[in-house]
Amino acid sequence: MNKEEKFDLVVALTEQIKEYGNFYITDTSDLTVAKINNIRRKCFENDITMQVTKNSLIKKAMEAAGGDFSPIYDVLKGSSSILFSKSATAPAKLIKQLRKTGEKPILKAAYIDSAVFIGDNQLDTLTKLKSKEQLIGEIVGLLQSPAKNVLSALQSGGTTIAGLVKTLQERG
Repeated sequence: MNKEEKFDLVVALTEQIKEYGNFYITDTSDLTVAKINNIRRKCFENDITMQVTKNSLIKKAMEAAGGDFSPIYDVLKGSSSILFSKSATAPAKLIKQLRKTGEKPILKAAYIDSAVFIGDNQLDTLTKLKSKEQLIGEIVGLLQSPAKNVLSALQSGGTTIAGLVKTLQERG
């Protein structure tokens, strides 16, 4: 790979880091071509982009993307693959599924919306993460719940909101 190809690859990785906001770095060393191709196919089926590249190029792309990726630099050793996905949990779930039939890929690190997860022992945690949309939905549900309870209590007691407002104004 010449300098221009390396530069183009760093630019492409940088753009993916910025675009996706989530990425996983895995160890896929010692896997056969057939197994790597199987992983690539499964990634494609799950809307995950997989790139096998040199650690130095991954590090340069992270530096160019901005943000604090320094905790990840220590895991950039040996053979690395980087997985990009809009879903924070899809790569973790895929890795877990693939591990049912073999020891690899091994999770080295994950970067999810500015949070860093280091080590293969984080895999279970990553599969259980909730998306921003899910968390916002839960918060909205929690905020709506007290209002619904008040309305329900008023209605079950035979009091209407209009009647309550009128009563409060009369006392006021």
